Order: sequence, then C-alpha cells, then structure tokens
Amino acid sequence: MIRDTVLAVESPMSVPRWRSLLFVPAHVPRFVETAHERGADGIILDLEDSVPQDQKGEARKQLPESVAKAERKGASVLVRVNRGLRALAVDLDAAVMAGVEALVLPKTDSAEWVLEIANAVSELERERNLVQGRIRFLAQIETPGALQRLAAIASAHPRMVAMTLGPEDFSATVGGAPEFDLLLMPNLSVLFAARAAGLLPLGFIGSIGEFSDAHKLREAAAHARRLGFAGALAIHPTQVAIFNEAFSPSAEELEWARRVVAEENDAATRGLSAFSLNGKMIDPPVVRRAHEILALASNR
Repeated sequence: MIRDTVLAVESPMSVPRWRSLLFVPAHVPRFVETAHERGADGIILDLEDSVPQDQKGEARKQLPESVAKAERKGASVLVRVNRGLRALAVDLDAAVMAGVEALVLPKTDSAEWVLEIANAVSELERERNLVQGRIRFLAQIETPGALQRLAAIASAHPRMVAMTLGPEDFSATVGGAPEFDLLLMPNLSVLFAARAAGLLPLGFIGSIGEFSDAHKLREAAAHARRLGFAGALAIHPTQVAIFNEAFSPSAEELEWARRVVAEENDAATRGLSAFSLNGKMIDPPVVRRAHEILALASNR
C-alpha cells in the first residue's frame, strides 16, 4: 500500500453548506443540462449505480462538459466514482479536474481505502497543476463492517469532508429492509463519527428511494435535522426543495436565536454566563446553538 502522500492542506478549508445534494446520472445529457436549475446546494454527477455498465465510458468522456454545465449557478459539483479498482482508476482519471469540489466514495469500509484514493488524487492533481487538496471526499457507509471503523474512516485524511449512510445498500447487506428500526443506529453512528471529526453528517432515517410522499419525506428530514444532520442526498429533483427547507432554520428558530444572542450580550455586561428567557435557563451550550442557527441563516 502506498502511504507516502499524507496531504497537508496549506490552509484550512471551510466545511461546505450542503443541505441538498442531487444525484444526476452522468450519462443522460438532458438530466445534466437541467441539473443546475433544481436549486440543490450540490450536484452529484454519478458514474456508479445509476449508469449502466456499457455507458460508463461515455459518461466519463462527457464529464468535463457535464461539470461545466452543473456549476452554472454556483452549486458544488461532486462526482460519485465506482468501487472496483479498474473502474475506480479510470473514474479518477476522468474526474480529477478543476470544477470538481468533491468525490463521493461508495462502499467506503476502511481508512486504508480512503488513503489509497487520496494518494491517487494527489498524484493526479500534481500532474495536472491543480491546487493540492482542493478535491474533498464524501464517504458513503454501506456495510456493517464499516460501522466498526467509522472513527478511523472519518479521520483518515484531510480530504474527508462528509459522511453518509447508504440506506439501501446497507439494508441489503444485512438482509433487511430500509426501515426506521434498522437504520436508526447506523445513521446515529455515522452522525457521531462525523461530528467528532469535524465533518458534515448527511442523511435521514429512511429510504432514499421514497420521493413520492412529500409529507413523509419532510417529516423525516426535519427529524434528521433535530438529531444533528446537516443535509441529505436526493435522487429526485422533488426532494431538493424539501431538504433545503428542512435543513434551514425556520423563522421561529431565527427569532429565538436573535433573542438569545441579545440576552447573552446583556447578561455579559452584568457578568453572567447563564440567564433565563421565557422561563427557561439559557447557558453556554444553548447560546452556542443560537449562534450556530444564525450562522446557518447567513450561509444561505
């Protein structure tokens, strides 16, 4: 295994605001053409599951044009690569380019695997005179074995920026259906590992394939945000607006946060670090939550 290239990013890179990441099959021009109009914070040009084997080559060939089209309104552009070594090698050769902000790594199961890919990407960046470390990694956790190594995966390399559970693949691997009881624990495990490592936790407790029931999806997304998730991956354009709303502060939250910050400033002048508001005790962790809500609103 090659371990000689452990990237040291020259300056810390900010964590992106990804409330919604929309999958787009990279081999279908009409989907790529309109992807930038969907309002997603990021667009994932997919080279993996949504692309038939005999069309992957064409999808790779079209990638430079697809990236240019996807970023037209300022959305982040990500590329999901394949897991197999031969396919991954040609995917990386096609995807490491200016304009690609991150690679989505399916079936990530170890820190060693992340390092191998990071070293390959670093080599390609050097060869192509690209900024070192600019391309980040979003790891999809899709096997029970990976759950045992989440902390190591999350901290495997500075390129890591986000983690998510792949609910369909994970459920299939354990021989179950993508239902709440099965997905709660692995989703929370990904959430905790991501937050501990300073990464974005993405996802919700349920099947990513359920897009026709808007009410159910909205409830699932709102619940995910209350748990601590920052956004979710969408497989259909109708999911984008739901995720953007669910993972953004509501008007009531913003009003509460502004009041907390105002009361915090007043309390500080009186030498207090805790105070009451509407009959509830407000201490530093609650104040931090208020500041985080206001920061989310300012990053829209």
